Amino acid sequence: MSSTASPQTVTEDLRQWIVAQAEAGCRPEDVLQAMRASGWDEDVAIEAMEATLRGRLEELGRPIPSVPEAMPLTVTVPVPEPALADGATVLWAGDREVRVVTSMRLPRVLVFGGLLSDDECDGLVALARPRLLRSETVDTQTGGSEVNAARTSDGMFFERGEAPLIQRIEQRIATLLRWPLENGEGLQVLRYRPGAEYKPHHDYFDPALPGTPTILQRGGQRVGTLVMYLNHPERGGATTFPDVGLEVAPVKGHAVFFSYDRAHPDTRTLHGGAPVLAGEKWVATKWLRERVFV
Repeated sequence: MSSTASPQTVTEDLRQWIVAQAEAGCRPEDVLQAMRASGWDEDVAIEAMEATLRGRLEELGRPIPSVPEAMPLTVTVPVPEPALADGATVLWAGDREVRVVTSMRLPRVLVFGGLLSDDECDGLVALARPRLLRSETVDTQTGGSEVNAARTSDGMFFERGEAPLIQRIEQRIATLLRWPLENGEGLQVLRYRPGAEYKPHHDYFDPALPGTPTILQRGGQRVGTLVMYLNHPERGGATTFPDVGLEVAPVKGHAVFFSYDRAHPDTRTLHGGAPVLAGEKWVATKWLRERVFV
């Protein structure tokens, strides 16, 4: 049957959206229904889904199913991971040894001891202090940023490699986690005063929200988080993982790392910063992306 309707063009934004749905674990039929509800012709939508996911699997070096209907919609991605295959409890991070204090598989959580020296912790605090502002979060509705009541801290971002101390720490992280330095966002330093907290949340960008495609243009999805503790709060301030009942105490120089191979709650990486009950808590956070972060 012929049609007088204008041909529908599969844009890069649409392909990114399809991949995001796949990596979030959405069912193919639900994605197809959403595309049809947005006005896409069913044949065009099916062809776009198959071509996009085939390209994604090729990009990841995954085998391509011979039957189109077998094309999986859920696609996991490579994530940062230290060299722990031999059960190592001490890792070489390029310029210092780092201890493995805790290791979990689901969620993938590692606690590192001695990632930073006391002098490095104090140096980060000194560099960050004059530039602190009320912390913002990424606004996944628009792709921008906003002040969020769930995050009651002060913070700032360093540009990647902007100072020798930053360069040294970033290279150490890249070596330890075996992830390209250029795939990391700039370090963020946060200060939590008494009563301040960060309520449980996920660090990946929700594929269902309209601002996510814009955010992903800068380096793809987040795939890992490293939180480094820059001081010892007197009481409180643990990093919590509510889905598994894990609490990581903030110990100066230690760090907690967790990864997520898809943007979906079943990674069990829901986490938060418990309220500081006495004193202050200072942390430096490094988010790792799929691709080069620009």
